[in-house]
Amino acid sequence: MENLILSLNVVLPLFITMSLGYFLKSLNMFDNNTLDTMNNITFKSFLPMLLFYNIYKTDLQGVFNLKLMIFSATCVIALYLILYLIVPLIEKDNKKRGALLQGLFRSNFVIFGIPITESLFGSEKVGVAALLIAVIVPLFNILSVIALETFRGGKPDFRKISIGIIKNPLIIASCLGILTLLLKIKIPTAIEKTISDVSKIATPLSLILLGASFKFDNIKKYLKQTTIAVVGKTILTPCIILPICIMFGYRGVELTTLMIIFAAPTAISSFTMAQQMDSDSELAGQIVVFTSAFCVVTVFMWIFILKQSHLIYSKRT
Repeated sequence: MENLILSLNVVLPLFITMSLGYFLKSLNMFDNNTLDTMNNITFKSFLPMLLFYNIYKTDLQGVFNLKLMIFSATCVIALYLILYLIVPLIEKDNKKRGALLQGLFRSNFVIFGIPITESLFGSEKVGVAALLIAVIVPLFNILSVIALETFRGGKPDFRKISIGIIKNPLIIASCLGILTLLLKIKIPTAIEKTISDVSKIATPLSLILLGASFKFDNIKKYLKQTTIAVVGKTILTPCIILPICIMFGYRGVELTTLMIIFAAPTAISSFTMAQQMDSDSELAGQIVVFTSAFCVVTVFMWIFILKQSHLIYSKRT
């Protein structure tokens, strides 16, 4: 019962915050232009500050794990290659292939990784997730561009991909955070407090905007592809990947961050990228909405199973 309550307490705040966003949108307190603007601000300012601050306050020696970084990247690439072969067999439309492939492997690790890690292990362990973001986010971007370009008949422009990664605010913030740690740079108290206060906006605002972006249109039109994406992303992938992680000896906060990488819903940015690269953006949007909705149940399930199996040990245990 204790593990059940703990799992609910981790996931329910995410669900309630997303529901608040959907409720506010239903009251017409958000329009599409406002959502786009606020998402842009959050991505370029609040989330980078959150990442930077979490890394800056991290005990690098205590959380830096090169083996974990290599392992997580290898799992993402292996999953991508398997899906790259499977998706064309189950979807014949090239536009839908790119959106479906991206929806199946690319997760919303930034928004879900930090709050879940903090809820289970406390703020001192958030650095594990923050450092992994510096590896996984650019990898997601590279693989997504390759998938979308391939299925629209183009050739991936690796120079453009590289520039995009270098300019990514999340990557810049992660690198700056690591740099301040390595060089032992001490930020003035007033600036540190400002960054700390502003960074607290990032997670709740991101979840509110995610909830406000929910649209339940075209359900019948994309029922087959959406069902495949939801079942594949939230159930099948973790069922395959998590036993491998456990077999390799990962436990506690490391196993939790790996679980979030592969069980979190599809990243919101996959919708934007599908729009920009002539993929089926409507399908991409449906996948984001429904994986986000169902992950409330499935992420709770995975946390509960791992806790019951004594594979993760939270600060409250």
